[in-house]
Amino acid sequence: MSSPAPHEHTPQRDAIIVGGGPAGMVLALLLARQNLRVTVLEAAHDFDRSFRGDTLHPATLELMEQLGLIDELLALDHTRAHAARYISPQKTVMLADFSGLRGRYPYLAVMSQQCFLSFLHRQLARYPQAEVRMGARVQALNEAGGQVVGVRYSQGGKEHSLNAALTVGADGRFSKLRGLAGLELRPLSPGQDVLWFSLPRKSSDPHGSIDLYVGGGHCLVVTDHGERWQVGFSLPKGGYAAARSAGVSPIRGAVLNAMPWLADRLEQLTEWKQLHLLSVEVSRLRRWYRPGLLMIGDAAHVISPIGGLGINMAIQDAVTVANRLTRPLQQGRVRTRDLAAVQRGRAWQIAALQAQQVVEERQVTNVMGQPQAAHVPMLLLRVIQRLPLLRRLPAYVTAYGLKPVRLNRQLHAALREG
Repeated sequence: MSSPAPHEHTPQRDAIIVGGGPAGMVLALLLARQNLRVTVLEAAHDFDRSFRGDTLHPATLELMEQLGLIDELLALDHTRAHAARYISPQKTVMLADFSGLRGRYPYLAVMSQQCFLSFLHRQLARYPQAEVRMGARVQALNEAGGQVVGVRYSQGGKEHSLNAALTVGADGRFSKLRGLAGLELRPLSPGQDVLWFSLPRKSSDPHGSIDLYVGGGHCLVVTDHGERWQVGFSLPKGGYAAARSAGVSPIRGAVLNAMPWLADRLEQLTEWKQLHLLSVEVSRLRRWYRPGLLMIGDAAHVISPIGGLGINMAIQDAVTVANRLTRPLQQGRVRTRDLAAVQRGRAWQIAALQAQQVVEERQVTNVMGQPQAAHVPMLLLRVIQRLPLLRRLPAYVTAYGLKPVRLNRQLHAALREG
């Protein structure tokens, strides 16, 4: 694809956001409410995100409250998880008790990602200076003088060019924009694979927590979605082909062994096409930016689904971008040092959380390799649970991260007025 002519580099927008996931849509809303011209380019034609991240943490709920949107959001279908538990044949251990948090939302709101993104889209539609272009696939970067000045994308069988003062990559772990920019992820762990599927839920089933079941060499995570259970079945990295060859019977057997109360519904899991593969890894970019370009969320740092931290951390990235870059965008000049400041403000926390996830992932891998004596080392957790001052720590870190990112005072005041 040929480079655009020099006169085509004039910014048409203040910001282009590639990727209409939680981070991209939240960032678009924050910028639009500052009267900035923002365009979201989403490759998919709708927001249907089956078996994607679906937990809204207290940090996100508090952000929605700051924006005056919390009542409308919580009126949508969702369930609430007040705890996370580790369950083995030998014991049940509380991993995190969110009910002890002191904020107004002492729980995780479990809401389909499609529902959450559609909600954000409706809010964004209130601002004429903002737009979401669905089915828009980025093909190339527009560059001038060593700086990214926009993108070229295809939509509806036509090629388009769009320029902006800032281009943000929020297009997930398989980011197309990251590849176009020549930025490479640094892997931190070999990862694992997870097969996701759904089973019907009955009112008499357990409720109120997200549970990790461990036993018989298997790990399963179970989340209450109201009318259905969402179940994740862990596989060793590279184990997908062998699992597919064996079919659904071993998976049904593992579920029956861990959760016998689901026995009357397991006959509904009959075909491999009911399973959805998520490839899990922990990795990050050394540098999240190039002049004119910034990566956030899973596009910058891939986070394991362990702990459900991915959406939380991605949205906090978006808040950091809004805090630090709104004024430069309003002034029409985003310097590279502004982009570096975003990474500097977030990278230390991401690195610490990823380091913990690498440890947790190794523990899960050990469980899957020890079918006769599956266990997760729980010494540190037991110590924490026995010390009152530290008992809230696992729940707090899951809910907010190590240090929650909140809208700065100036931005908060302006957004409330908007």
